[in-house]
Amino acid sequence: MSDSFGYLDIILLAMIAGFIILRLRNILGRKTGHQDKVFTGFSEKKFDEFKEKIKSQTKQSPSEFDKEQKKEFLKGAEIAYETIINSFAKGDKKSLKDLLTKEMRKNFETAIEERNSKNIKSELTFIGIKSSVVEKFEKTTNALFFTVKFVSEIISVKRDKDNNVIEGDPNKIKTVIDRWKFTKDTASISPNWYLAEIKNS
Repeated sequence: MSDSFGYLDIILLAMIAGFIILRLRNILGRKTGHQDKVFTGFSEKKFDEFKEKIKSQTKQSPSEFDKEQKKEFLKGAEIAYETIINSFAKGDKKSLKDLLTKEMRKNFETAIEERNSKNIKSELTFIGIKSSVVEKFEKTTNALFFTVKFVSEIISVKRDKDNNVIEGDPNKIKTVIDRWKFTKDTASISPNWYLAEIKNS
């Protein structure tokens, strides 16, 4: 009897051991979350197409700018707007030089010289920009153009040689709406944009 029980014990242990081995093989043979993923549908051809798409995005035109890129452009345009307005009021031709196209620079310089010849003093306090928005994008063979609408608040006064106010009110904040067109040469490696046109409305 004891021998028969011994044989049965051995058989049972062998069956249990075999069962455990099969279970381990099933568990260890499965893919885990730590294994490298294989994308069978992502062929070499599709990968090349993906790379070309990335390249095209890096060379996108301003008309295809995303929200963040337009936000950055407007930030720079606002700085240029404030700088140009303040520099013009002060008659600072040097600061205007790198922000304007050649034609606009001549117009600004002519206006400053005419003002000086009449002994008119321009005073300006820039309160701030209430809003700015890109209204239009244009593209020609040689250049890109962005038209931006600015709504700003300023205090503007002009005085004669005797310091008498001849235009504006030193105690009144005025809301100004401007539409400025900025341009960039497509052949230029410079990232700078220049003021090309001003339209008051």
